[in-house]
Amino acid sequence: MTTPIIQQIKQQSQPLANASMNGAIPHFWITDWLLYVIKKPSVFLMTNDDYQLTKAEYEQFNAGVTKMQKGIPLAYLTGHQEFWSLDFKVNEHTLIPRPDTEVLVEQVLNWINIQSNTEATAGQRDGANKRLLDLGTGSGCIAISLAHELSPKNNNVDKDNQTKWQVVAVDVSAEALKVARHNAVINKINNIEFIQSSWYSELSTHSEKLFDVMVSNPPYIDEADVHLQHLQAEPVSALSAPNYGLADIEHIVQHAPRYLRIDGLLAVEHGFDQGAAVRQLFLDSSFDAVQTIQDFGGNDRVTLGQIKAL
Repeated sequence: MTTPIIQQIKQQSQPLANASMNGAIPHFWITDWLLYVIKKPSVFLMTNDDYQLTKAEYEQFNAGVTKMQKGIPLAYLTGHQEFWSLDFKVNEHTLIPRPDTEVLVEQVLNWINIQSNTEATAGQRDGANKRLLDLGTGSGCIAISLAHELSPKNNNVDKDNQTKWQVVAVDVSAEALKVARHNAVINKINNIEFIQSSWYSELSTHSEKLFDVMVSNPPYIDEADVHLQHLQAEPVSALSAPNYGLADIEHIVQHAPRYLRIDGLLAVEHGFDQGAAVRQLFLDSSFDAVQTIQDFGGNDRVTLGQIKAL
């Protein structure tokens, strides 16, 4: 059977549109999935609306639509997701990178840039190596994006300095780390060390091993959240946490002072309704200059703070 490409889109759009109204399926998934199936760029749909799907393309397209209607995300069908203009492999062992998480990357880079300028003004720039930790790296999107921006050839943050950044990325899941290592390779990043660790458990508190920056996008959804009942693909363990979603964030913040240098930065992504609670956790754990940054939708999303001298 052959079907004109535009007709095929119209045939499948209404069920997906209805699902989108319930917050399940973004409207653009069907078009992106079709482009993936026919292996064409987006402009192809504007110039070839009479294209006939082959039988194999027709069957693959319909099978994918059925999976999406059952709750399988598009990224798990294609096996890839773009984040920070880089390409990341994803599978059932990792969360799919979200655009809002780019706010975390952006804020960390902004802070590093400000610190670099402050050090330059004070005459303190000595080219010393610095260390950055990503806790619960998953697909590696945060660690790899930061390593990409901070690498000598791409360093738009610290152009005039010779600082070398060593990035450490940890995750408790060996399968997730396989994905993260693969993503580092395909994005040509070689300044990341991957460690299997339950948060800080395998990390050293020796002074030479302390970090200048720590970041994390931990599980933060309340275990009782009804939306988790409809989750079909992404690992629940990477999404939800006890204590109304705050348990892992609390662990990260409370233990961070042992692993951060004085004046070092901790930046944590969290839920839209957790800003005040997370700020209090920071303040209770010897952090200063605590602030919460909103995401692209105007919701509290990232809280940052610098460790004070104890």
